[in-house]
Amino acid sequence: MPEPIRLPAYRQTQCKTCSLAPLCLPGSASPEEVDMLDDVVKHVRAMKENDFLFRQGDSFNSIYVIRSGVLKSVCLSETGEEKIIGIHLPGESIGLSGLGSEAYPVSVQALESTEVCEIPFAPLDELLIRLPQIRRHLMRAMSSEIRNTQQMTRLHSKKAADARVVSLLVNLSARFHSLGYAANQLHLSISRNEIGNYLGLAGETVSRVFTRLQQNGQIEVDGKQVRLLQPIQSIN
Repeated sequence: MPEPIRLPAYRQTQCKTCSLAPLCLPGSASPEEVDMLDDVVKHVRAMKENDFLFRQGDSFNSIYVIRSGVLKSVCLSETGEEKIIGIHLPGESIGLSGLGSEAYPVSVQALESTEVCEIPFAPLDELLIRLPQIRRHLMRAMSSEIRNTQQMTRLHSKKAADARVVSLLVNLSARFHSLGYAANQLHLSISRNEIGNYLGLAGETVSRVFTRLQQNGQIEVDGKQVRLLQPIQSIN
C-alpha cells in the first residue's frame, strides 16, 4: 500500500468568520458556543488533487467539514477494485461513517484542490454534552449522509442510463444551489469515467448520454461547467 500522503499544515481561521458557517453551524448557536467549538476545530487543511484525506481502514479520529473543493468517497473490494460511493461538496461533513466501527469504511480523495476543517472527535464528543444545539446539528448531518447513500441506491435501481445521469446532475445542481450558485449551473470536477463508476455505467455510456442531452437542448457543457437549459423538474 502506498505511503500516506503528508498534507500541508493547518491554516488558522475561525468558525464565526467563515462564509460557510450558516451551513456548518445551527443558526441558534450563540457566539459563546461557537467560540467553544473553535477551540477544538483545526482550521484549515489544504489538499491537492488526488490527495487522500484518509484511507479505508484508517482509525477513526476526526470528522471533517469541506471548506472548498470537491471530494469522493471510494470503497475498495477484496480484489482491490475501486468503487465510488459518494461525492462531497463544500459545507458538507465527511467521516461520520467511521463512528460506529472506530475505523473509516471508505477512502476519501480530493477531486480538485480542496480545503477541509478537521474536528477531532474525542474533544468534540465531550464538548457536545454542553452544546445541545450543535449536537442536534451534527445528528442532522449524519442523517444527511445516510440520505445521500439512499439516493445512490435509488440511482442504481434506475435501469435507463439517461435517468441515472440526469438524476445525478439534478442532485448536484440542487446541492450547488444551496451554496449560492445559480440553480441551473454546476461544476463537475468528476470525470465521465468516474461518473460511470459512481452510477454503475461505462464511461463511454456516460459520454453518449451527455451528447444526447446536449443534442436535445437539455444541457450545455463547457469543459467542467454544465448548465441545465430546462427547469430542473422537467429533466427526468
